[in-house]
Amino acid sequence: MSKGVHRFAVFVACATFFLIIAGANVTSHDAGLATSDWPLSNGQVFPKMVGNLFWEHGHRMVATAVGLLTIALAIYIQLRERRAWVKRLGWSALGAVVAQGLLGGLTVKLNLPLAVSAAHATLAQLFFLITVSLAVFTSPGWLDTQKLTIEHDHGASLRPMCVASLIVVLTQLVLGATLRHSATWDQALPVPLLVAHICGAVVVTLVLGTTVALVLSRHRGQAWLAKPATIAAVLLVVQLGLGLAAYITRMRSPYDPQPLNPMIAVTVAHVACGALVFAAAIVMTLRVFRSVRPGRNEYELAPA
Repeated sequence: MSKGVHRFAVFVACATFFLIIAGANVTSHDAGLATSDWPLSNGQVFPKMVGNLFWEHGHRMVATAVGLLTIALAIYIQLRERRAWVKRLGWSALGAVVAQGLLGGLTVKLNLPLAVSAAHATLAQLFFLITVSLAVFTSPGWLDTQKLTIEHDHGASLRPMCVASLIVVLTQLVLGATLRHSATWDQALPVPLLVAHICGAVVVTLVLGTTVALVLSRHRGQAWLAKPATIAAVLLVVQLGLGLAAYITRMRSPYDPQPLNPMIAVTVAHVACGALVFAAAIVMTLRVFRSVRPGRNEYELAPA
């Protein structure tokens, strides 16, 4: 398999991350209904990009570009990849991006119902998971023989801890998306959802923090595992700070005539950093599953 597939998969994952940022800007600018048309905007393919239409239609254009890139990636993988399960994952990415586009259309046609909007944001993160996974699976590091660490029977096992970390991070992202879509910028946030999101942040900190600590304590000398764990830890700290800043900026602007730049910048950064935490946790989890096994012996070579 050529390095071109990996590079293109990384590019699609980065484009997906940019799409998440574009979607966050739509919500933060309260631009979800800047036009009631879909897939056209005010009956045009290229309307005048003014006001909130810049964010709403701009998001659609980025989504279209990501959709086309995903089609190209899926075909590229079928042509150059030998592993059948990776080929199936490529088609899964294509199916997810199509479903995501349809959900985006429904959010407009149904006037932003909370359930559909939250599902749209959730599927965006799941699609991001697939694209990041494809980038990992096609990387030279994944294909090379890795030193296989055999875990001792005592102590917490890394594999279930990594899976738990992914689950709690994804759940927190879903809670955050639901909270953001449950009220416009000038409305009070629903207290139950806000409390759930704060509690979720505590759970993520405990679970992901414990997992990172285990990885670093056991595999500090293996950059393959230590690097994504370190990145996840740094991003988690930044994300907690951004979450507090997002709450403060929102509470300080209840009477502003429109969403102002400080609140928009912080909330978009909070969404973006959350996606990066998720990406780092994905990479860490996949690498742990690749190179860590339960057992008694210290080290063996991984099978080719």
